[in-house]
Amino acid sequence: MAIQISSFLLASLSLLFFLCSLENSFAFQTRREGKESNHLVHLSSLLPSSSCSSSTKGSKEKASLEVVHKYGPCSQLNHKAEGTTIHSDILRHDKERVKYIQSKVSKNLGHDSDVKELDSTSLPAKSGSLIGSGNYFVVVGLGTPKRDLSLIFDTGSDLTWTQCEPCARSCYKQQDAIFDPSKSTSYSNITCTSSLCTQLSSATGNDPACASLTKACVYGIQYGDQSYSVGFFSRERLTVTSTDVFDNFLFGCGQNNQGLFGGSAGLLGLGRHPISFVQQTSAKYHKIFSYCLPSTSSNVGHLTFGGSNGGYLKYTPISTIPRGDSFYGLDIAGISVSGSKLPISSSTFSYGGAIIDSGTVITRLPPTAYGALRSAFRRGMAKYPPASELSILDTCYDFSGYNEVSVPKISFEFAGSVTVELPSSGIFYVASKKQVCLAFAANGDDSDVTIFGNVQQRTLEVVYDLGGGKIGFAPDGCK
Repeated sequence: MAIQISSFLLASLSLLFFLCSLENSFAFQTRREGKESNHLVHLSSLLPSSSCSSSTKGSKEKASLEVVHKYGPCSQLNHKAEGTTIHSDILRHDKERVKYIQSKVSKNLGHDSDVKELDSTSLPAKSGSLIGSGNYFVVVGLGTPKRDLSLIFDTGSDLTWTQCEPCARSCYKQQDAIFDPSKSTSYSNITCTSSLCTQLSSATGNDPACASLTKACVYGIQYGDQSYSVGFFSRERLTVTSTDVFDNFLFGCGQNNQGLFGGSAGLLGLGRHPISFVQQTSAKYHKIFSYCLPSTSSNVGHLTFGGSNGGYLKYTPISTIPRGDSFYGLDIAGISVSGSKLPISSSTFSYGGAIIDSGTVITRLPPTAYGALRSAFRRGMAKYPPASELSILDTCYDFSGYNEVSVPKISFEFAGSVTVELPSSGIFYVASKKQVCLAFAANGDDSDVTIFGNVQQRTLEVVYDLGGGKIGFAPDGCK
């Protein structure tokens, strides 16, 4: 009898242990599933360090260049230390860039435009002091012998240009020595009677001029804040890597340049126009390039030509923006916060269209979509103390009393059933621990073009396959 009781007790204890284990397992699973809708973010991962952390990807690839933020410790360009002034400047520049893009697209759609075209027969009357053309640069070689130049790379621009001696009218301060075409054996000007000269009209939005004495083709490109570059449209040898060299590369040799370009020597145009870098190198790289923007300004990313480092790529078709031939269009189907799709009609995004842009910092959404995103995000962040607004960013938090925070996940759904979950570094714009802001802003109207900016692209492998008509996304592109 004692044996039977003991057996009964043992069986009961075993059943009780099983039930407790099941309950604990269910509770753990519930907690785990609850956290799947949030990022557990360590504050240290959002803040740049004082020293540069090298990338383990990109530079090892045959046709890859290191991507560096112009205001971080990895940059050799002239810049001030990061601080409130720098962040205010970055966001102000960004606002001007978006204004330029919106005006350019709205002009093409027949809306009013307040962007004044550059008069091809005269130089701009107003010299700007700002430029909203991106924060990331790469180093390429130009000329024979090769001179290394730090160029901001920009998917929203087509013309590659650099400042050139003798700086006939004006050159802004840059870190690298200014390129001197007279010391290169491979330099030549394009004549104003060449058919190549006429391509500048569609690439820059300004008709080319003709130099009276030399009959050289003169380009002029002006940005949204009145910054500009004017000079000779030319050919030169471009060196990407020691094995990838391109002769007769078309570029702008700037003789009159104004604007704060972060100490860089000019721009590398990665747009879709025939004179862009992508099209000019198509025989070698097949109109394919990819990049990974680093998580903070103290990390290094990469810009890779002809292939990508990313696995598990998901591709969405490149859509068409009416007459916005330079831009890479996206079809946005929806946005989710904490795993729940926001109640936004898909027509909200199709009304003005959408583009992906490496030079725009903060993603711009239709006001209807931004309002829904902000409300859902604020609900998920209700336990954290708010902070003051930062320029265009109106949803900010004070994390100074925290080592880690729980942040609602945000995902974008693109055409082709492609869902891209933003990394935690792609959700916030961080000025300091006391001012961490949701890195989204509203457009003026739902009819304005949506812009998927570079904060949201951080650490993603973003692949542009212009020949295949598609854009790919993969996580962890910089590791």
